[in-house]
Amino acid sequence: MKRKTLWILLVIFFVVLILAIGFTFIIETISPREVSVAQNSYLEIKLDGRLEDYTPFSALPGFFTERALSLFDIWMNLRKAAVDPRIKATVVKFGLLDADWAKIEELRQAILTYRKSGKPIIAYIEELPDGDKEYYLATACDRIVIHPLGWLGINGLAVYVPFFKGTLDRLGITAEFEHIEEFKTAYNQFTEKGFTPAHREMLTSIYENVFNYYVEQIAAARQRPMEEIKNLIDRGYFQGKEAVDSGLVDDIAYEDQIFQTETMAIYRELKGITSEKYSKVRPERFGLNLGRKFALIFASGTIISGSGEQFVLGSETFNRWLRAAVKDRTIEAIIVRVDSPGGSAVASDIIYHELIKARSEKPVVISMSGLAGSGGYWISLGGHRIVAQPQTLTGSIGVIAGKFSFEGFLEKIGVTTDKIVIGKNADAFSFYRRFTPEERKILRQEIGYIYQQFLERVASARNLSVEEVDRIGQGRIWTGQQAKNLKLVDELGGLPAAIEEAARLAGLPPEKEVRLVVWPARRSLLDIILGRKTELATAGGRTDLLNSALKIMKIFSRPGTWALMPFWIY
Repeated sequence: MKRKTLWILLVIFFVVLILAIGFTFIIETISPREVSVAQNSYLEIKLDGRLEDYTPFSALPGFFTERALSLFDIWMNLRKAAVDPRIKATVVKFGLLDADWAKIEELRQAILTYRKSGKPIIAYIEELPDGDKEYYLATACDRIVIHPLGWLGINGLAVYVPFFKGTLDRLGITAEFEHIEEFKTAYNQFTEKGFTPAHREMLTSIYENVFNYYVEQIAAARQRPMEEIKNLIDRGYFQGKEAVDSGLVDDIAYEDQIFQTETMAIYRELKGITSEKYSKVRPERFGLNLGRKFALIFASGTIISGSGEQFVLGSETFNRWLRAAVKDRTIEAIIVRVDSPGGSAVASDIIYHELIKARSEKPVVISMSGLAGSGGYWISLGGHRIVAQPQTLTGSIGVIAGKFSFEGFLEKIGVTTDKIVIGKNADAFSFYRRFTPEERKILRQEIGYIYQQFLERVASARNLSVEEVDRIGQGRIWTGQQAKNLKLVDELGGLPAAIEEAARLAGLPPEKEVRLVVWPARRSLLDIILGRKTELATAGGRTDLLNSALKIMKIFSRPGTWALMPFWIY
């Protein structure tokens, strides 16, 4: 009976799999490559959920998990809409965004660039109870409209950091980590019960810098004094008419009335097209993404040795993409978009070394996204120039290494061990025992050597002395704005600024349009199921989602030296 049930389940599984493949194949082959756009249209961009730099998989939304929003796609859609004569206006409908401030800034700059076309762009808000990031983005639009009962909360920035040392102590688990130096806080959650003075100083500096820039920009956008904006933020919450009376928004309307207001009446007959559908419109038909080829390589995720391109950034995988871009003679410059908290120091140095070789062949420009710290900053040193957003988190020039000891926990639950150790330090990284004082001393020496190498690479790349780098290093995280003042980055801006810088290095005029060739290549659900490689994906190898997830879990369970930022910080 059990065997029969098993066979039935297997048959059902394969039938569902075949149907999924068939359905996806039909969608891919029958669907038109480019959707039809009415002559009088408006672009509708819905911003709700997780926002990532780039989503390499074009699987059907919701098939396995909710698909993240692609910043790159929205950026390209705004560029197309600005010059597409069929698009007369754009509406941005806001939900709660899961995004860091730097990605919000990237999108905000794209909206401001779109406005130069003369076409209106309207922000529509229904409910944003904790909407500082979303409101900051909305202030880039021509007008902000709120639902009659809509709720807008702009109440400032706050961070709560959980510390687990007390819990680990109760369980008998000890976090044993050595770090350089006092601002290297990646594991403080496990070794402390609260902020150290350095930890608090660093976080306060970051959040104050981001907050002050936020207030300055929305004050300019809403044409209000900064003190008035700060007072409104202290008040915190506004509904419907209150939001209008305060000057934070312009109109009250239901969504279907956005173009019925007096100022928007000339657009009332427009037909909407979603951003997802509009993504299928080719930019080339409007003279965009043409001309000289530039590679755009997305370096996202925790850095590990070996392969990996989903959730993690494998050194082998990235280097294959980079070598393919260097080898392609039609590609004249390379832009690396870094969004990484760091990871393995060795893997970071492998990528850095490959970038150094690449830049001897072609211009290489680094475009920093939300996170480019520690190992993420290490690899950024391989470019000719570094461009960061004011809110990018970068720096974190420091090193950490250690382990968790379960000795006390195992004793609590009655587990005993015996051992055979051949070699004095053979079990140094065993979780069955704690480090000896001698082993901690050796570990400190090892990470000290890595830190010194880190300092020397930064000093060489940024034309600073090792002493200067050490002073601004110490594991401290800086915003992009602070990093610019400290000479850790060259320029503030987003992807367009990086493209312009790459064009300059390649000897092209700044107004010249370029074609972006993207790594990793986008693949469909059918490609993933069949393990099929697309034209550019052959440079990166096959993606294995489960394998990548397992690799990221192993990061904290194996010996190694890590150049890593805290994951929770933004």
